[in-house]
Formats: sequence, C-alpha cells, structure tokens
Amino acid sequence: MNEFLKKIIGDKKEWRAMEARAKALPEDYRFVYRKIQHYIWNSSGLDGMDIFKGLLDLFEEGAANGRTAIEITGDNVAAFCDELTSGGAKTYVDKWRDDLNRSVAKRVGK
Repeated sequence: MNEFLKKIIGDKKEWRAMEARAKALPEDYRFVYRKIQHYIWNSSGLDGMDIFKGLLDLFEEGAANGRTAIEITGDNVAAFCDELTSGGAKTYVDKWRDDLNRSVAKRVGK
C-alpha cells in the first residue's frame, strides 16, 4: 500500500477514535466541542487533528473534575479558539506543500 493510502487510512482511524471520545463527553461539552470544530474549520484553514486531540484531553479532564465547558473556555469562546489556533499549527496548505515536497523528493531520489 502506498504512503498516501496509509496516511488516509491512519488519519481516518484516528479521526473515528476522536469522534467516539467526543460523543462520550457530557452534553454541554459535546455542544461546545462541535461549535469549536466548526469555527476552527471555517476560520483557520487548519486540519485541526492535533488541536482537537488536545481539546478533547482538556474537556475530558474538565468534565472529570466537575467543571463546565464554559469554565474551561471562558465566556469568549471565539477568543479561546483563536488562541488554540495561534500555536503554530500547520494549515492544510502547509501540509499539502510538505506532502508535495516529500513525494517529489522520494520519487526523484533526493
């Protein structure tokens, strides 16, 4: 199987596992998580996999400690999202560029 398909299949399995974790969150956390997902996908251009994993960890810990989702994010959820995405995470375009460079280098033998 080529590397591209391995990555797609691996990412898909990882995504499904993350979605299962999100579904297990309490209702208020699930709602906020979905809203944050939507905001990040539409505003940042990031693929979000690492961001969403970290967010799930944060939400699971908060729920286990009896905190509400708003206690975690603060009242300005958009600012919370902007802070999450400002951490130097790669955009889709960055990843496409990396994949292109890696594929060409592998094929050409660099």
